[in-house]
Amino acid sequence: QVQLVESGGGLVQAGGSLRLSCAASGRTFNDYAMGWFRQAPGKEREFAAVISRSSGSTYYAGAVKGRFTISRDNTKNTVYLQMNNLKPEDTAVYYCAASGNFFWLNAYVREATYDYWGQGTQVTVSS
Repeated sequence: QVQLVESGGGLVQAGGSLRLSCAASGRTFNDYAMGWFRQAPGKEREFAAVISRSSGSTYYAGAVKGRFTISRDNTKNTVYLQMNNLKPEDTAVYYCAASGNFFWLNAYVREATYDYWGQGTQVTVSS
């Protein structure tokens, strides 16, 4: 079992920045690729970003590419999502997820590739 706890969400004005953190416990952190998803009100959950086990590779959804950066610190068992130039349409609950499976990075856009999920943290961007 892997437990994931997100933090860092909040209210920010458009154009601002936030950094989300996701702390993992329970198993060897670098055995897992880590992803971030988000779910806006009334919409399905969607992929945002994924990072490989060694931090050597990342992959982003088009809507966040160039504005969001995913990173991880395997010594702290934590994955981060730095979000810059936030827009009102980025308002959502953000979830981190861990995958023990091995795929090409672009396969991690699917929720089914992940084994564990956090409880989510709310991000609200005001206009």
